[in-house]
Amino acid sequence: QVQLAESGGGLVQAGGSLRLSCTASGLTFDGYAMGWFRQGPGKEREVVACVSWSGHAWYYADFASGRFKSSRRYDKRTADLQMDRLKPEDTAIYYCVVGPDRNDPSWCLALSDSQWWGQGTQVTVSS
Repeated sequence: QVQLAESGGGLVQAGGSLRLSCTASGLTFDGYAMGWFRQGPGKEREVVACVSWSGHAWYYADFASGRFKSSRRYDKRTADLQMDRLKPEDTAIYYCVVGPDRNDPSWCLALSDSQWWGQGTQVTVSS
């Protein structure tokens, strides 16, 4: 059974930092990308960032670029999302997702169709 365990959410003041982690277990194949999506109050789910299987290719949404950093640990099963200079508009539930690491420009956005999602972790940024 595939499980994605997320951790690291919480309450932080604007300008602060949080680090989210996601560990995948139960996958029977390698070569999967890992990504982060979020859904804010009254908003649709949107992509935040993704990291490839190799850990050397990344995708960032415009709002995340320059403030967030996605990385993958040596064991390949854990991905981290370092979020700096947080803003109140970053308040959302953040979800980890895994899926095929496709060699095409939409490889990160395509993770939205994955069947493997974490339970979500709440990030709240106060002003």
